[in-house]
Amino acid sequence: MKTQLIALTLILSLVGGSVCSAGEAKMKPIFDGKTLKGWAPKGGTAEYRVEDGCIVGKTVEGSPNTFLCTTRDYTDFVLEFEVKCDPELNSGCQIRSHVHEKDWTDPENPKRVRKAGTVYGYQCEIMKSGANAGNFWDEARRAKWLDDFSKKPEAQKAFKDNEWNRYRIVAQGDRIRSWVNGVPAADFCDKTDASGFIGLQVHGIKKGTGPFQVRWKNVRIRELKAGEKVD
Repeated sequence: MKTQLIALTLILSLVGGSVCSAGEAKMKPIFDGKTLKGWAPKGGTAEYRVEDGCIVGKTVEGSPNTFLCTTRDYTDFVLEFEVKCDPELNSGCQIRSHVHEKDWTDPENPKRVRKAGTVYGYQCEIMKSGANAGNFWDEARRAKWLDDFSKKPEAQKAFKDNEWNRYRIVAQGDRIRSWVNGVPAADFCDKTDASGFIGLQVHGIKKGTGPFQVRWKNVRIRELKAGEKVD
């Protein structure tokens, strides 16, 4: 009996390992580690370059928020990347995002105006620990958090300053989730955007500060089929 249990445990572990390996194998890089092919800057004049296999974003004084965006749209997907950000700099990752084609005024707040060319949509936050890293901000549109992190103390502690941080984002139908360093973070439903581009943010900075940098590496994606199960 003991021998049978050991054998069954071994089989299950091998099956589980093969499933994980299959999932990993389906992840495809969307940054080749050498060039910015397939990406284009939008919204501002921050500088992007490739260095040591990383995308490096550098602030430029006087520039609004800038995003290095994929040149194609994505709908349902698993997105993973590693990011390291200067603690003085706020950053983020746009998903299912768009650009205001003309000057836009918030119908609920006439004082909130966005110029043509401004990137808007779901932004997964990359910021100092103890705040909303992993939460989603509705960039340049509704200007609000899309999840409530006041009830998620573990998520607030997940981001590590001055270190590489692992992000995982799953967008499937109207449900969007995130993990930071393996810790569950955002989990909410919103039907506003079903598809759009992915964008890596260099935040605007105050006059007389900077320059600051943010780095990304191992940026990869797995597109999902409708109804596909994802943990």
